[in-house]
Formats: sequence, C-alpha cells, structure tokens
Amino acid sequence: MEEMEEELKCPVCGSFYREPIILPCSHNICQACARNILVQTPESESPQSRRASGSGVSDYDYLDLDKMSLYSEADSGYGSYGGFASAPTTPCQKSPNGVRVFPPAMPPPATHLSPALAPVPRNSCITCPQCHRSLILDDRGLRGFPKNRVLEGVIDRYQQSKAAALKCQLCEKAPKEATVMCEQCDVFYCDPCRLRCHPPRGPLAKHRLVPPAQGRVSRRLSPRKVSTCTDHELENHSMYCVQCKMPVCYQCLEEGKHSSHEVKALGAMWKLHKSQLSQALNGLSDRAKEAKEFLVQLRNMVQQIQENSVEFEACLVAQCDALIDALNRRKAQLLARVNKEHEHKLKVVRDQISHCTVKLRQTTGLMEYCLEVIKENDPSGFLQISDALIRRVHLTEDQWGKGTLTPRMTTDFDLSLDNSPLLQSIHQLDFVQVKASSPVPATPILQLEECCTHNNSATLSWKQPPLSTVPAEGYILELDDGSGGQFREVYVGKETMCTVDGLHFNSTYNARVKAFNKTGVSPYSKTLVLQTSEGCNFETQSAPYSQLVDIKKLLAVAWFAFDPGSAHSDIIFSNDNLTVTCSSYDDRVVLGKTGFSKGVHYWELTVDRYDNHPDPAFGVARIDVTKDVMLGKDDKAWAMYVDNNRSWFMHSNSHTNRTEGGIGKGATVGVLLDLNRKTLTFFINDEQQGPIAFENVEGLFFPAVSLNRNVQVTLHTGLQVPDFYSSRASIA
Repeated sequence: MEEMEEELKCPVCGSFYREPIILPCSHNICQACARNILVQTPESESPQSRRASGSGVSDYDYLDLDKMSLYSEADSGYGSYGGFASAPTTPCQKSPNGVRVFPPAMPPPATHLSPALAPVPRNSCITCPQCHRSLILDDRGLRGFPKNRVLEGVIDRYQQSKAAALKCQLCEKAPKEATVMCEQCDVFYCDPCRLRCHPPRGPLAKHRLVPPAQGRVSRRLSPRKVSTCTDHELENHSMYCVQCKMPVCYQCLEEGKHSSHEVKALGAMWKLHKSQLSQALNGLSDRAKEAKEFLVQLRNMVQQIQENSVEFEACLVAQCDALIDALNRRKAQLLARVNKEHEHKLKVVRDQISHCTVKLRQTTGLMEYCLEVIKENDPSGFLQISDALIRRVHLTEDQWGKGTLTPRMTTDFDLSLDNSPLLQSIHQLDFVQVKASSPVPATPILQLEECCTHNNSATLSWKQPPLSTVPAEGYILELDDGSGGQFREVYVGKETMCTVDGLHFNSTYNARVKAFNKTGVSPYSKTLVLQTSEGCNFETQSAPYSQLVDIKKLLAVAWFAFDPGSAHSDIIFSNDNLTVTCSSYDDRVVLGKTGFSKGVHYWELTVDRYDNHPDPAFGVARIDVTKDVMLGKDDKAWAMYVDNNRSWFMHSNSHTNRTEGGIGKGATVGVLLDLNRKTLTFFINDEQQGPIAFENVEGLFFPAVSLNRNVQVTLHTGLQVPDFYSSRASIA
C-alpha cells in the first residue's frame, strides 16, 4: 500500500488530495490548489473577445457541435473543455514535490465564500502542473470540472489503513490517542480536549459520543457522495455518452450537446470498463510476477559471481605459486584484471537490479492503486478515470518488453590462463579473452535475382557463401537515406529476406548486409543500388509562363490495396483487399498498404453500399493512427467525413469547412495528396468538395478510410489526377 501513496498526492501541495477535480487531460488536482494556480489572461485572448472580433471562428456550423466530443482536444496539448478555450503557457515554478506549477498573475480578490466556491476572475486560465496543458475557464469556473469521488474514497481507505490507533484531532503538539468520537461534529477527541472543547452542557450535551472504533465504522458506512452533472448541478449522472466518453444526466440527453450522441446504460459501461481494467491488470500482474522472478535470478547471479570469482582467484593463485619468482611478479597484474572483471560484472548486475527494482516499485504502486479503484462502487466516478488508468496500465506493461527481463551480464568469467610457455616467456603471460574462440561468419552474398522494388518499397534477399563453415546467428541490413547520406539499420534478425516499406518515391537507395555471431560481425556485403518508383518532382516557380508543363506526363501512378495487417479487427476484406466494410456499428479505420512522402498521388473510392445515412471518413493518416474511432479524431489523421447532405474536414477532432453535397450508393470520392505543394484535396463525383482541405502536410502518409457496417467501399488506384487540377498546377 505504501507504494501507492504517490498516486494519492496532489502535484501542487504535495499532500493527499482534498476535494480533487479531474482536468480534461485526466490528471487530478485539489480544488483549492487549482484556484491557487489560476492565471488571468488578457481580455484580447478570451474566447468572447475573439468571437466578437470575428477572429478565430471556424467555418463550420455551430449547430453541428453534436459532432464534436467534449474531450476532443484532450490529447492535443492545448485543448478545450466545454466552454474553455486554449490559453498560452505562463512562466512556472517548482511545487513542494518537484512538479512545475504556474503561479497566479494577481492575488485572489477578497470574498466571504470558501476558496473553492469563490468566483474566479474573468478569463482565468489554469495549467495542468503535470502535463502543462493550458485552458481558459468559462463562467462556471472550477465548478465546470467533475469531482473525482473515486479518488476521495481510495484516499479515505488508505488513510484509515495507515492509522493503527486513532489520534485526537485537536491536540496542538503530539496528538494523544482518541478516547471518543462525536458523531455530530465528526471529530475524534482525547479526554483533555473533550473537556476543553466539547463540554457536556448546553447544545453540546445532546451530541452523541461513541468509542473511536465505532466512529471509524460509522464513517465508513456513511453514504457516498453522488457525482452530479457539471452542466446541470442538480442532476445525477444517469447514462454514459459513448462519443464523448463521459457520464451525462437526462437533461444533457434531452436539451444539451449530447442529445444526438449514442448513449449506453451507466451500469453496463461501468462493468465493461471495470472488466477492461481488470484484463489489463492481468497482463501487468504477469509482468510483475516475471519481474520478481527476474530479480531473484539477478540476486542469485550476484552470489554465483561471488563464488566464481573466489574459485577463479584460487585457481589463479595456485598456478602462479607453481611458477618461478618471475611468475609471482606477473601474478599481481593478473589478479588486478580478475578483480576488475569481477567489479564490472557486479556493477552491471547491481545497476540492473536497482533499475528493475525501481520500475517494479512503480508498477506495484500502480497496480495497487488500480485495484483500489476497482473496489469503488461509484460508476460515474470510476468511468471518469478508467480510460486514463487503462492507458497507463498498457503503457507500463509495454515498458516491461523484450530485453527488460534479460540479464545484461553472464556469471561466467570468460578468461583462461595459459601456463604452457617456457620460463623465458613468462613476462608475456596473459589471459585468453574467450574460452572457446571461434571465427566470425563469412560475408553474406546479396541475391540480385530476388532483389526488387515496388512503388516505394524494396525487397532484398541474401545468403551465406556456399563453402562457409561458420554459422551466422543473424544478419543486419542497412540502407542509406535515399540521398547518399549515412547508412542506418532497418532490419536485425535471422531471416535472409526483408521488405522495407515507406521509402521515398523516385529515390535511389544503397543497401548492404552483414552477418554476426557471438564472436563478432562479418564485413559488409557489396553495396546494392535500388531505384524506387518515380514521382512528380517538377519545379514550376522559376519556369517562364510560356513553358507550361503537362503534370500528367510527370506523374507516375502507384498501385496498392488495403492492408489487413494494420486494420482494425472489425474490418471485413474482399475483392483482393480492394473492397472493405465493417462488422461493427462503430467507426473503424483501415489503411492502404503504401505510404507516400513525395510526389502527387490520387486515388478514388466508390460507395458500393450506403444504408441509414452514416458518415464515413476518407483521407490520409500516420501508421500509428487510432483504429477504433472516426478518422480525424486524433492528431494522426487528416480526413473529410461526409453524410448524404454535406461534409466536413476534420483533424485532431477539429471540424471545419462544412460544405453542402453528400454521398449515396454509387458515389465516387477522390483523394488528392500533393506532397510537392503539401496539400490535401477531396472530390465527390469528379467535383472538388470545398476548398483545399489541409495545407503544410509533411511526412509519411498512408491512404485511410473509416466506416461502419452501414457502408461498403471499393478502392481504385493507379489513377491520374483530375484534369482541372493538372491545368491549375501547370499554370501555378
């Protein structure tokens, strides 16, 4: 339980949370501490002033705010929460526990209300002391943040378990053991403090005094505070909004921004998220068990190293004593080397023990905290923090990945003393560095007939020389950057064939491979030159207007299909992976097999089936885009989502440029990715849909689609860009 204590302390005051509130970034803070770190922003930066001046207002219709998630910006670094707007960061200082906090720009105004309930200054800004994300408070102030009832309950249980004997709460110096508790005052008294502060006369005579143990029980049995809606303070949470991932009340569903969202029963989602957290904890528990066994192994290694060291030293001394005086002078030097090797092995193992112990302590603390959270019976409070805890558990489990639980040092001393030389050669006596020395592997041979390129990927194959007698344990494949730069490792393993994806189009790469075993690494093979498919690389800014360029003649097309390996498990493939649909009512993401980083690329998708007016999304994404939400919800996708009447552009859950005109069965959606101009444009039925959707797009992008079971689309690749775009690019 002690390892969980850091999870229960406020990052600002360093004490246990008091009335904790949940920030949009999923971190917690005391309500009083939150008020202390408020910063008042200039009037010109407030959302109201920006709205009044007409700046900073996007083109989308505010009536369609139901399309946006309440927590949509929580992962962007500078996000919004309800009526909050992004705010600039401010200079920070260190809190008592080492976390950076942001001081208030001016002292809080005098008020007769408690610090937590007093009104906050207009345009107040709060910055999370842990992740430093900033946001401006709306008219509700700190009351707009939900309270973390689950965390309060865990802290209560933790503090009760820590208190072996209940102490008086009114003693000024060393608290004495409490003898009674007043149920009305909810205070523990020792005898002197009871006589002084709670005399049995007047109104206090009617108070009921009970033994401390009974008082503790009555505290535990007191009714739990019920979480209320932040928008409707008199209403309790009754349902769970799936799109916004938060509990809501019935008024939110009838008249609020959740009226058109998908909702589910609070109890069902509570049980589902508890089950998900329990499953995640099972994996982490296995890792913790392996870590404990690994620590036992490391400690045994320390003992074995000690024993081997003693044995080795005794053998060495026996050999040296049998030689002449010249050998004795050499003995001291050899012993020093053995001790150095001994200390080196111990240092490596002890460092690994220390590192693993710290990581295990952190893992155990998180596990205990999660187990306490699972015991909580408040569904809405649990759901407010469950997603963040599940992500933390998975992240901690990933940190116990391959190599973490592998010893960095062996227990053996790979040294052998050679005492065969004659006495006149005794001064050359030295250790043989490897017990069973073996040569390095032979240089691999690249099999040119099996090496090839396709679009922006390259496949290479190699083998060991036919007469090689030294086995190789693995191979290291290296490629340069396509511009004659330094080589970098792209594959390490036992296979003799590798396909490298995500290369630049129209680029020349140099490849080489080497083999390795326990003894060392072989020389590099001969360098192989590879040429990827061509792309558009023309420059028009400096060309005279009379020299118009036909963009179609400069463009090479790419052929690709959808990638089952990276798609969500609910995606259903057919037609050689060119046609996709989904088995779920929720949106799921599927990517194309080919990634683009240079040139101009155009592909189309035809809508084969369109039922019940869904809103599929089309666009591009990074390889690590979130696969279980609509495309464009996170910051790793750029998309257009469209229904039967209109469309929007979306990135990082920001909806812009609502455009009339939708899709139906038989419609064609075109996607044009121009990485020379760094733009992304969309088309519906051969007509451009809205303005240029996104600009300044750089990096490696994969074609992407998100859809549910009401939609089926077919991919068409190897297409030229639309005619009017070709003409415009030629004249530009």
